[in-house]
Amino acid sequence: MTYERSSTLFKAAEQVIPGGVNSPVRAFKAVGGTPIFINQAKGPYLFDEDNNKYIDYINSWGPMILGHAYQPVVDAVIEATKKGTSFGTPTEIETKIAELAVNMVPNVDKIRFVNSGTEACMSAVRLARGFTGKDKIIKFEGCYHGHSDAFLIQAGSGAITFGSPNSPGVTQGTAKDTLLAEFNNIDNVKQIVESNKDDIACIILEPVPGNMGCIPPKNNFLQSLRALCDANNILLVFDEVMTGFRLAKGGAQELYNVNADIVCFGKVIGGGLPVGAFAARNEIMDCLAPVGPVYQAGTLSGNPLAMAAGLAMLSALNDEATIFNELEEKTKYLHKGCTEVLTKHGIKHTINRVGSMMSIHFSDDEVKDFQSAVKGNNDKFKAFFHGMLNHGVYIAPSAFETWFITNALSYDDLDDTIAACDKVAASL
Repeated sequence: MTYERSSTLFKAAEQVIPGGVNSPVRAFKAVGGTPIFINQAKGPYLFDEDNNKYIDYINSWGPMILGHAYQPVVDAVIEATKKGTSFGTPTEIETKIAELAVNMVPNVDKIRFVNSGTEACMSAVRLARGFTGKDKIIKFEGCYHGHSDAFLIQAGSGAITFGSPNSPGVTQGTAKDTLLAEFNNIDNVKQIVESNKDDIACIILEPVPGNMGCIPPKNNFLQSLRALCDANNILLVFDEVMTGFRLAKGGAQELYNVNADIVCFGKVIGGGLPVGAFAARNEIMDCLAPVGPVYQAGTLSGNPLAMAAGLAMLSALNDEATIFNELEEKTKYLHKGCTEVLTKHGIKHTINRVGSMMSIHFSDDEVKDFQSAVKGNNDKFKAFFHGMLNHGVYIAPSAFETWFITNALSYDDLDDTIAACDKVAASL
């Protein structure tokens, strides 16, 4: 494949946009080379500015669960646009999508819409602090909750230490209130809670992390966190920006039968437009302004175009009972096929999968947390990424991102992906 126009466009972008991109992972720094500029997309396919076609496993990082340019979403946005693009006032459609979301998700009574997953997680933590009257939070290495200051923290020197900033601009004062724990290690979390039990407002995590690859929770980890929070007056916050409305109608809460106190959403809930949300039971949500004292606001929150897209998407997922089974079967088929061809060529690997999320790690050790994820052979991943790209398969340009499977994929598309994996594996 040739990428001449993409290269030209990237050089132009670098002159006026930092790094030439508006989100760092798009710059291909982790894999080398020049980022691909996309011109359009339809169903399971991307088409770039050089007229190359790709089978897409990024799917806008998750929301295109029913494919790009899904017609009911497109129609809903067009009709909403005819009435106006933004009002800054309440609209009926906000209530409609709120009623539907609350009906689909277990253990929530009210939902507040925002403009991104970052806003949702940031607001959820503020709400948890306001509700409990406590300051500290526990997050997990490798779980990403957006770029709010409280989440850009790396581990200290010991298992029970204050975090330290890993981005300039994040203050030590902010960092001291974020405690780092190891995913899938309940003993580590218990140790941190025991040393800070009167100060912890919430534990926030991706119930199935997607930013160190796809990492399934092991050994009743989520259930153990729920019990630990109950015993210590700590709120459990699930960041379901990726997993919400993707793993099941009710997300990871439904899949694992674990109730969180606050749940954050994004991706699918916007049908491809910028939307986030957070939800909880009445007593927590009623702490929010204008009912309660915890302030949160957004001029474009509940934007009618985004609400129209989200309502069309959630309605489709709610009405079609077979979608989540179909997604899981397709992902399982892809998993099996990739395993067979990588094994045939003697490539050390492990594949993690939950529902319609999947990741390939070039290591034969179990990948269960951030430390095991970073042990993978990233040089091999770089070669694998570019090989797949050249065979018309677009996966995330990072070894630490999950693949998102869309139900628009046919089994022929999956066979083409497995065939590409076979060819690339032969060259590795």
